[in-house]
Parts: sequence; C-alpha cells; structure tokens
Amino acid sequence: MRKAAPLLLLLLAMMPSEALAHIVKGEAIGFVSGFEHPISGLDHIIAMVAVGLWGAQLGAPAIWLLPVTFPMVMAFGGFLGLIGVPLPGSEIAIALSGVCLGAAVLTELRPPLWVAAVLVGIFGLFHGYAHGAELPPGQNALLYSIGFILATGLLHATGITIGLIHRWPWGQWALRGAGAVVMCGGMFFLWGAVA
Repeated sequence: MRKAAPLLLLLLAMMPSEALAHIVKGEAIGFVSGFEHPISGLDHIIAMVAVGLWGAQLGAPAIWLLPVTFPMVMAFGGFLGLIGVPLPGSEIAIALSGVCLGAAVLTELRPPLWVAAVLVGIFGLFHGYAHGAELPPGQNALLYSIGFILATGLLHATGITIGLIHRWPWGQWALRGAGAVVMCGGMFFLWGAVA
C-alpha cells in the first residue's frame, strides 16, 4: 500500500477540479498543463534530454548533479516568470541551450564539474522563466510548477537512460550523433528566435 501512495497522490492531483468537493478553479488543470508544457515543445525536449545525455557521458557525479541543478534553477526561473520579472532574450537562450548542450554531447566536452553545472543552471533559469511567464490564465501556479518540474525530471531521466549506452564504443558514437541532432535542432530554433 505504501508503494501505491505516491501514484495515488499523482492521480488525485491530475483529477479534474470539478470532481473535487471544494472546487478551486484551475488546480488540477494547472498540474496537467505544467506537465505538458516541457513535453509539448521540441525546443524544451532536446535541451532537457541533452542534459541527461551529457551527464551520462561525464559519469558520476555529473550524471546526477546536472539533472538536479537544471530543475532547481529552473524552478527559480519559473518563479521569476510567474511574478513578472523581465528576463530578456529567453527564447534565444532556450535555443542556445540546444546548440551548446548538443555541441557538448557531440564533442564529449569535459569541463570542470562546476563549469558544467553553471552552464546547465543558466539554461535551466531561462527554461524555467519561459514556463513561468507562460502560465495560462486561471491556472494554479504551484501545481503548474510541480507539473513542469516533474516533466523536466522525466526528460532528464530519459536522457540519462539513453546515455547509458556510452559504456560501449558504438554507444559513444551514437551519443555523439544524438548530440549533433540536438545541436542542429538548437540551431533551427535559434534561427527562428532571431528571425
């Protein structure tokens, strides 16, 4: 029963608010729309998966530090977006995150751990800001934020899982190819952001 409790809580959070005894407009929808936001935009997906890929390439402790740093700083960026603090250039920074993280995976870049964490954190800040600034009207900001942080963690976990192929020589080449795809995707989004 204890193992089922987190799943039950997640299902309850996703229930439509009309099914609850005390209706608070937008609460359940806030979680769902927050969860859907990172997985509904390819620009977010490629960067968040790339964080996991790069962490897997770098190995411990980066394999867990980078995917923890990103959502922690992203949550702060989301808060800035929610309260309306201006952060110019967020779309360009999001596109650059794909370019830079893809290039890091492509080249198997191995900077000092703190440099990798700062770079990932900067990109997390801008991704979070975009999530927070795009909160749909009538949504519960807390549930929306929990949703986009959870989805981000799942995208990082996807990248880590894929990145585990790095232990084999063919996997190293496959990850470099994935890095090239992410970098090209980032360039495509960068072109759209500056055009």
